[in-house]
Amino acid sequence: MKNSVRDLRGQLSWTQADLAGKLGVSRQTVNAIETEKYDPSLPLAFKIAKIFRRPVEEIFRA
Repeated sequence: MKNSVRDLRGQLSWTQADLAGKLGVSRQTVNAIETEKYDPSLPLAFKIAKIFRRPVEEIFRA
């Protein structure tokens, strides 16, 4: 699944650790999502969307 998490995080000058802390996941999980090696659960995808204040379908694309 393609996503724009890295771009959105970069726009806010957050590190992966910053985002991981806000999401309550490990930095490795954020890295795996950004490199598209891991598709987040639906609840995690919605949490990411809420943090970036964007619709989930704008961040994650099939």
